Order: sequence, then structure tokens, then C-alpha cells
Amino acid sequence: MSVETVQRPSGEFIQEVDVQPDQPTRSAAVKWVVVVDETLNPGLIANATACMAAAVGNAMPRLLGDGGDDASGGSHVGLPWLGCSVLAADATKIQQIRAKAAASGNIFIADMVDSAQKATVYTEYLEVLARTPAEELAYYAVSLVGPRKRIDKLVGKLSLLR
Repeated sequence: MSVETVQRPSGEFIQEVDVQPDQPTRSAAVKWVVVVDETLNPGLIANATACMAAAVGNAMPRLLGDGGDDASGGSHVGLPWLGCSVLAADATKIQQIRAKAAASGNIFIADMVDSAQKATVYTEYLEVLARTPAEELAYYAVSLVGPRKRIDKLVGKLSLLR
């Protein structure tokens, strides 16, 4: 899995967004999506989307809301207040979306290629990644966080993963 920030480091633009956990997610100026290869088996899809969420949550902690307690006193950690749409595409479309997002700027990008799930040691994945030209990467998923209108333009025709 690789994480790329375009133009600004570590999702800095999110600091400019008014955090509104008490408002509908559609009213936020920022949007978060994960586009996953719909041809993968359910286990690989679940793994890829979980890894995307971990990468985004780590890089952009302002997307996480406060935790809360249930009526019995049990604690529950905060979840993303922004919400995240999980969309379906094939590997070629994911690669195209990623390239367009990188070219458009001001979008946080995290992705997972096939070698990330095939490696049993993380440093082995990084070595394979370093030897693989960008055009030969097979994408399992890409996660994008950025201005709502720009994200909508990139993924507008994709359907939710079912």
C-alpha cells in the first residue's frame, strides 16, 4: 500500500475544512471515497478497504469523530464523521482514477496494489513496488479525500460496491 499526498503534505487541506460532526455528510466541503476492484473475492475487498481506512485515519485524524459511551458504560472509539463511500470499478478504471487524482492536485491518495496483499513481509512489498513501473501496477483499491466537487468529478459515474 502506498500513500501519496498531492501538493500539500499529510492532507493539510483538511485543516481548512470546518469539522461538522453534527451536520449531514453531504453538506461537508470535503469527500472521502474508496474505489475497490469489484472482481476481487470478498476477503481481498474487505482487506483492501480496511487498509485504505487505516491509511486515511492515520494521515487525517481530523476525519475521526469523538468516541462515546453506550448506556451501559461501554466505550466506543470515534468513527469518521465524514463518512466514506465504497465504490466499485475494475483495476484499469482504478488506475485511471488514481492518475487523474494525482494530476488534479489537492487530493490525498492512498492506494493498494496487488503486491501489497501478496507480500508476507512489508519490506518485501516495498522492494517489489520500487522495481515496478507505475503503468504495470495492478490496483486493488484507491482511497481519495479532497474537495467534494473534485472527487465527484473523478468518481461520479461509479456505483456503490454491492
